[in-house]
Amino acid sequence: MDDLTFTPLTGRDLKSWGHQPGPQFPDLLARANKMLEEGSDVKEIQSDLASEIPVPPEQIELLPIGAVPFHENLIPADSDEEKNLEKVRETMRAVMQTPTVVGGAIMPDACPAGPIGTIPVGGVVAAKNAIHPGMHSADICCSLMMSDLGDADPAMVMDAAAKVTHFGPGGRPQGQRFTVSLDLLDAFRGNPFLNYAKTVRAAQEHMGTQGDGNHFLFVGRSRATGNTTLITHHGSRGPGAKLYKAGMTVAEKYRRRHSPKTLKQNAWIPAESDDGRAYWDALQIIRKWTKANHNSIHQATVEAAKISAGERFWNEHNFVFRRGDVYLHGKGATPGWSGFAPDADTNGRTIIPLNMAEPVLIVRGTDAPQALGFSPHGAGRNWSRTEHMRRLGTRTAEQALIEETAGLDVRFYAGKVDASELPSSYKPAAAVAAQIESFELAEIVDWIDPFGCIMAGDMPRFIRRPKGRR
Repeated sequence: MDDLTFTPLTGRDLKSWGHQPGPQFPDLLARANKMLEEGSDVKEIQSDLASEIPVPPEQIELLPIGAVPFHENLIPADSDEEKNLEKVRETMRAVMQTPTVVGGAIMPDACPAGPIGTIPVGGVVAAKNAIHPGMHSADICCSLMMSDLGDADPAMVMDAAAKVTHFGPGGRPQGQRFTVSLDLLDAFRGNPFLNYAKTVRAAQEHMGTQGDGNHFLFVGRSRATGNTTLITHHGSRGPGAKLYKAGMTVAEKYRRRHSPKTLKQNAWIPAESDDGRAYWDALQIIRKWTKANHNSIHQATVEAAKISAGERFWNEHNFVFRRGDVYLHGKGATPGWSGFAPDADTNGRTIIPLNMAEPVLIVRGTDAPQALGFSPHGAGRNWSRTEHMRRLGTRTAEQALIEETAGLDVRFYAGKVDASELPSSYKPAAAVAAQIESFELAEIVDWIDPFGCIMAGDMPRFIRRPKGRR
C-alpha cells in the first residue's frame, strides 16, 4: 500500500477531486478517512465518492447584441427627444441581451429609468418562462382607477377627496386606518413571499394611501358624457415594495448560480419553479390589494361628498402579464388586449394620463403587434427632474405652477409645490396623443378635461402630517 494512504485525507483533497464545501463536507470527509483506515487506497476512495460530486449548475450566456430586436413606437420631435431616444435605445440594447428575452418594445413616452441595461419607463420586455422582478420595479401594479360621478359638482368632489386621501411616506396612523379584508390578509399570510410581519402590517397601514412622486387624485369632466370623473393613480405602496425586495433576493440567487453575466437588475425567477409559481401568485395578491386601495379612496370620497358613483374601472401599467409561456413585463406601459387580466371589466378601455393641466385619455387598445400589445402609460419625460429644475431658470415653482395651470384647482398635500411634477417637466401631451394614434397603439374614445388634482407635493423625507389630514 502507498505510504500516502496512512496520511489522513483533508478537505483540500476532497476539493481537488471536485467536491464543494457545504453541510455535507464533514460526513463526506469522515467516510473517506474510514475507508482509508479499512485499507482502501486513495484512487478507490476518490472513485467511490465521485457520484456525490455536485453537477455544475447550467450556465446560461447572454444573447448577442441585436439577436433579439425591439420595436420603436416613438418619433423624436426635437433635439431633446433625440437625446432621450438614444439613451433609451442604449439601455434597451443591453436589456435585450438577457438570456430569457424573446421580444421588446418602447412606447411614445419612453425615457431612461436607471443605469444602462435597466428597462426604461415606457418599455415592454417579453421573456419566456421567466419573471423578472426588476422589470416591473418596486412600484408593483402602479395603476389608475376611474369613477363616473354623474352630475356631481367637481369642486365639492375635490374638497371631499382632499379630506379623505393620504399622500406621503408611511401609512395611516392608528385610529385612522381603512379596513383590509380578512380574506386578503389571509392570502398574504399564505404566500411565502408575503408572509412577513412587516409586509402584513404594511398591507394594513398603507390601505387608503397614495404615496408621492407622480401619483395623483384627478377630478375632471368627460367630453363624451359631460359627467364629473374621479381618477386616482398609485401603486401597491409598502406591500408591493417589500414583495419586490423579496423577489429580487430570490432572482439574484438564480442569477449568480446560472447566469452571472446577466445584469443584476435583470435577474429572473424561473416561472415553472416552485419559487416562480409562488411569486406569480404573490403578484396576483398584490394586484388585488392595489385594486382595493384604489376602491377605498374612491368610496371614501363618494361618501364624504354624499354623492353616488356609476361606472368604475381600472388598469395597471407596471406589472407582468402572461400570454401562454411568455411573460410580458410592462414598465410604464398599458396593456391593450382583451382579457389582459382576470377582472378586466373595462369593456376594452384603459386610462392614460398626460399631465395635471391636460386631459386624461380613455382609450381602447388595439393589441398592436409592434408594441407587443401595449400602449403608453402617460406622457413620459425627456430629461431628469434635476434638469427640469434647472430649466425653470429664475422662475419659482409657485410662479411656474400659476403660469402652467391657470384656472385649475391644483393642491399639494404637503403644502409645497413639487416643481418636478409641473406640466413643463413632461413630454408635450399633444405629441404623445398623436403618436398613440399614428402608431395605432390605441383608439382614443374619450377625453377627461381637468378641473383639478391633488399630488403629494415637495415632501422632505420625514414630514409631520398636516393637521386635519388623514
